[in-house]
Amino acid sequence: MMRRIAVLDAPTNLGLRPPTASSVPGCGKAPGALRDHGLLARLRARDAGCLTPPRYDPGDWRPGDGVCHAPEIAVYSAALADRIGAIIDRGEFPLLLGGDCSVLLGSALAMHRLGEAVGGRIGLVFVDGHSDFRHPGNASYVGAAAGEDLALVTGRGQPDLAAIEGRRPYFRDVDVVVLGIRAQDEYRLDLQAAGITTRPVPALRAEGAARTAQWAHEQLVDCAGYWVHIDVDVLDPAVMPAVDAPDAGGIAFAELEILLAGLVDTPHCLGVELTVFDPDYDPDGAYASEIVNTVVAGLAPVVAPGAVPPRLLPATPVAPAPRAGEARTERAPLPAPAAVPAPAVAVEPIGPDPTEDAAADGDLLAAEHFTADPLTPGRLRRVPTGADEPATEPGAARSGIDIA
Repeated sequence: MMRRIAVLDAPTNLGLRPPTASSVPGCGKAPGALRDHGLLARLRARDAGCLTPPRYDPGDWRPGDGVCHAPEIAVYSAALADRIGAIIDRGEFPLLLGGDCSVLLGSALAMHRLGEAVGGRIGLVFVDGHSDFRHPGNASYVGAAAGEDLALVTGRGQPDLAAIEGRRPYFRDVDVVVLGIRAQDEYRLDLQAAGITTRPVPALRAEGAARTAQWAHEQLVDCAGYWVHIDVDVLDPAVMPAVDAPDAGGIAFAELEILLAGLVDTPHCLGVELTVFDPDYDPDGAYASEIVNTVVAGLAPVVAPGAVPPRLLPATPVAPAPRAGEARTERAPLPAPAAVPAPAVAVEPIGPDPTEDAAADGDLLAAEHFTADPLTPGRLRRVPTGADEPATEPGAARSGIDIA
């Protein structure tokens, strides 16, 4: 039985500071830009619509006034949680297109409601170039929810955002895995003190994306399921500069694709959100196209033949969270997931549903596959399946970053 993806737009920019005094962040345009590159047709996804956010207007907000747009974000988060919950109730796999990282509050609220309903806990895999862990306990002031979302969803910060509906925290520290932050992240020691498991970029690349995905599964073995947050600034700005806060030292598109495929290749993955892509920095659409290619290939396990509807594990006894400085208790690993797409293995396109009118999904784009770069060991290239390999002269310039 196949899992159907439902794509929901959350084009909010309420969680970001204005880029200039007279402009607003452009990430609210991201869902439309990604749809323009055939995302829904290629995923054969149901269009779950768009949740329109409140107006972006910081007004007379000043640092020290708390989180900017807090009332609007709280209302939007509750409405977003309703929409995500409705998708999951249909037995579908939500793909949430942000927007900035404040959409995590809506997803987190939906997951907490779900965990309460099934009598278990829902975990979070947080794939982001930054920890987003700023809160009143470690900063002189807060202001932009997109830089504080992980702190808020783990119960740190003002109650109107960290405790919507009286739920606090939405995710327990022990049920969070952080992947892809930079080695010198400002709040890395705070994450460690809180007992939040992390794997920064150097460790992720040393272990490999596929093994890192399996490792993340193992950290959340006590959870009934988990949600995946992906901020595209986890990518290195050499390949993805179209974000509000590019930071060197990120991963490559191919690594993100393999990581995403490993994370979703289990019925315990309940959904994915994608955030912070800013089309204002992508005038020709090249980066949007690359994001769509990566997401389509990375989500292939969700809709592959033999995939099953999402399910939740029975509730298990909740072990106490480790105290600061204590080692995390070893747990039995989950069964190994199905093989993750690897280099030189064809990534099949998601074709039209034979039970539906083919015209409903539109034309499919050409299949693609990875192949090893003959001139640069350890680097992957994406080429059309069946196409002849283009000849490349020694010394020719190449774009992208190496994969360790």
